[in-house]
Amino acid sequence: MGYGEDAHRLGEGRELWLGGVRIESDRGAIAHSDGDVLLHALSDALLSAFALGDIGSYFPDHDPKWKGLESRVILEVVLQKVRESGYRLSQLSAVVTLDRPKLGPHRTSIQQHLALLTGLPEKRVGLTFKTSEGLAPDHAQCRVVVYLEPLPEKQGEKS
Repeated sequence: MGYGEDAHRLGEGRELWLGGVRIESDRGAIAHSDGDVLLHALSDALLSAFALGDIGSYFPDHDPKWKGLESRVILEVVLQKVRESGYRLSQLSAVVTLDRPKLGPHRTSIQQHLALLTGLPEKRVGLTFKTSEGLAPDHAQCRVVVYLEPLPEKQGEKS
């Protein structure tokens, strides 16, 4: 099991990415990468399950080579580390907090894209969307819990 979270301030004229899906909005995350809080929190949750640090350890925001990095690349690298540890993602549950735009209409596309990126069936990709009730109107935040299972070929080796 692993837990991760991420948050970014929002700014006018930037793209808003969530779960690898571009969401139509007049503002987006102010970040060194594309600022996808869902993929960042998911990646950190996977790393935390194996005490492998966080995404900043692998993709530091002070390194110009990562400027504008697509978060799906971060997730691909992290999923490979999980496989190298003899495990695979079994289920994820994410809570995204964003005041606007409303995310309900985007649930299916985000869920489908996360399933594609992770190899999970859609029914194992849980998404909950909340607002901050005005407490943080200029922020996007996500918290993710992941459950992992041994790879079938490694199951006999794990205890």
